[in-house]
Amino acid sequence: MDSFDIYITRRLTLVSLISTVFIVYPNIACIPWELKYIKGTDLVVLLSFFVYRFFFFWGLISLLIRYNLKKMPDALFKQRLMHNFLFSFVAYLLYASISYGVSSMGIRTDALGSILIFQFFVTCFLCTFIGYISMLYSGQREKEQEIERLRFENLQSRCDALANQINPHFFFNSLNGISALIRKKNDEKTLMYVHELSDTFRYILQSDRKGLVSLREELEFVQSFQYVMEVRFANKLVFSVEVEEGQQDLLRLPVLSLLPLLDNAVVHNQIDSEHKMEVSIVLNEWGELVVSNPVYPKLSPSDTNGTGLKNLESRFTLLMNKQIRIECDEDIFRVYLPLK
Repeated sequence: MDSFDIYITRRLTLVSLISTVFIVYPNIACIPWELKYIKGTDLVVLLSFFVYRFFFFWGLISLLIRYNLKKMPDALFKQRLMHNFLFSFVAYLLYASISYGVSSMGIRTDALGSILIFQFFVTCFLCTFIGYISMLYSGQREKEQEIERLRFENLQSRCDALANQINPHFFFNSLNGISALIRKKNDEKTLMYVHELSDTFRYILQSDRKGLVSLREELEFVQSFQYVMEVRFANKLVFSVEVEEGQQDLLRLPVLSLLPLLDNAVVHNQIDSEHKMEVSIVLNEWGELVVSNPVYPKLSPSDTNGTGLKNLESRFTLLMNKQIRIECDEDIFRVYLPLK
């Protein structure tokens, strides 16, 4: 939407024309009455002088409005009024001089008429108000834009802080996987593990420059994460992803939305030969991404404080103004992520 001053500038001719009609309306209203009593050459002279009067005010108003918008964008009302009064006074002297010269040739004019003086006063105040309203509107727009900028920066800093909470938690868990492979002396698998882990960390480290990402980016991250977890748990942890290709680029969600859910399944459940874990990621008919996993509670409670899910809820609230849904029973834990 254009600001007030840009809107007026683009339609200056029309605004000036409407203002001129308003100001010279008394003269317009008198024309039908004068037509009854003035005939012939006098009528042509009268109409010619009216046209001159009309275009004089049209040009004056255009110049004053442009001057107020371009040369005095930040002037206060009193200062603006003084400038407009001086310009209007000079314009009146010019108009009165021309009118007096015309009247000396025997043509009737109102060079010193009260209506004419009143019209110049109205022109002065009208252009002053237009300029002053433009300044107030522009100031309000600047304040709104500054508030929006500060709100966005605050939002971004909060999201960055939330995303950064994920990094150390995931980092220390990943080191356990590397140490296990080193103990097994499987160099090839260790190198592959490090390669996939580096892709995973690259995505995490770049997340501070992102807010919302495509669903495809998150699912590609899951593929790298999947290898790391399958190696760590000796294929006792598997992933099932059911999302149509055509939907992956269209839908968006906060960056690193899936990591805390996948990590949550690992932290809170037993994963062994008797408790194989399958994490399911599907897109339901309401456009929600549903992440679910079976519940195999650990014998001793996990040493966590629920930061991962609280973090996720906060980022969805900040970035999407939407709430995630969590369902948990004795068998299945589900999280519904709204997409955009």
